[in-house]
Amino acid sequence: MGFILAIDQGTTSSRAIVFDDKLNIVTSAQEEFAQHFPDSGWVEHDCMDLWTTTLSTCRAAIDKAGISATDIAAIGITNQRETTLVWDRKTGEPIHNAIVWQDRRTSDMCQRLKADGHEEMVTKRTGLLLDPYFSGTKLAWLLDTVDGARARAEAGELVFGTVDSWLIWHLTGGKRHVTDATNAARTLLYDIIKGEWSSEICDLLNIPMAMLPEVLDCGADFGIAEAEHLGAAIPILGVAGDQQAATIGQACFKPGMLKSTYGTGCFALLNTGDTPVMSKNRLLTTIAYQLEGKPTYALEGSIFVAGAVVQWLRDGLKVIGAAPDTHALAQQADDTQDVVLVPAFTGLGAPYWNAECRGAMFGLTRGSGVAEVARAALESVGYQTRDLLEAMQADWGDTGDTALRVDGGMSASDWAMQFLSDILDAPVDRPKILETTAMGAAWLAGQRAGIYPNMQGFADIWALENRFQPQMEQDLRDRKYRAWKRAVAAAQAF
Repeated sequence: MGFILAIDQGTTSSRAIVFDDKLNIVTSAQEEFAQHFPDSGWVEHDCMDLWTTTLSTCRAAIDKAGISATDIAAIGITNQRETTLVWDRKTGEPIHNAIVWQDRRTSDMCQRLKADGHEEMVTKRTGLLLDPYFSGTKLAWLLDTVDGARARAEAGELVFGTVDSWLIWHLTGGKRHVTDATNAARTLLYDIIKGEWSSEICDLLNIPMAMLPEVLDCGADFGIAEAEHLGAAIPILGVAGDQQAATIGQACFKPGMLKSTYGTGCFALLNTGDTPVMSKNRLLTTIAYQLEGKPTYALEGSIFVAGAVVQWLRDGLKVIGAAPDTHALAQQADDTQDVVLVPAFTGLGAPYWNAECRGAMFGLTRGSGVAEVARAALESVGYQTRDLLEAMQADWGDTGDTALRVDGGMSASDWAMQFLSDILDAPVDRPKILETTAMGAAWLAGQRAGIYPNMQGFADIWALENRFQPQMEQDLRDRKYRAWKRAVAAAQAF
């Protein structure tokens, strides 16, 4: 009974990872699923794909580990946030595809709500902005659009949930309709100060509150996964949204600690302790985690394009064969050239929040080539991270010499992480285990099950693989960042 099964249900694939009693990875399984784009700016998933791929990867991981389901003490779940599902309370039948966090179909609705003066109230309650990114307006769209949905919801026949709630409902055979505080905090419907669903916002969006799940701590009794699914009845004891799970997996438990996850985009979180800091710089205020009924808050900044800029070099421009090629190219680039790439392919995220801005490149000469473009692509991630951290420090105060803890695919690039340290003028710490999101979910469940150490004990076993220290001269650092700011201004003006 010394194993923990971590479910990591993401935007493009579902994964299951088995951890042993020392928090070491034993084995994993992964399965991709289809993305659906029914209209411009619309992104959907088949709800059943999320469930069936989760179930099959869990079974595969247990099988590969050579263990029995009876050896698993608990399940932890982490998931893509904000993705919105509605299903029949009794049968589990979804009324529509899941509307994914990337979906922009409710842009007009959000603009109307802003024009009517509602954003200040919504931000005060939720810490979020009125944006299609979040679940609330997606849910309102489903109720307004799907034939008969509103009447069924008002009759108590339908329930709403984010992906964690959907998986738990199926794992428990429909016995539990629950979520955790971190996922609730991303719905646009949850008052993060009072710790309850906001009747004021639900009234604004015309959402019946009976649809909403019960909100629990991140470490709690979420229900029992029935034996028919995995071969034994297993308690579900930990849940957190993916970026919060990564914050936990990085052991960012003290106020002022920072983590940044570099996947397709980048999400940086600053632990602000028991103080919910309302941003004056267009960052989001959110719940980092909640344990024993006590929320810990964070400031969050989102970059839309991080690893995606490397994918663009590979799949769009076709100038590299694989992502690691950018490392060698950046080293070969001519240092006398100041090429700056603003990768606003889908607009600019925090702190700009400019949905209309598009990508641009500046400083090109006849001598500019693939190496210079590759270096500019990697540098753009460092510049955008500095934008976020400066906004965070303006909102919360100086974080001193606190290191930035990094994870995600791009964090494997030594060149990118060294430049990140240089442009931030701060240490950047890369852990030995980069699977921090799954590890966060595993620790929540394992700690609750009595297998893993408490918060301090977990922080003590967090292991550093490499610390990158700033090496760039201050004059060069300032000159390069000024060039970035000019480039962003020019791209927005265009």
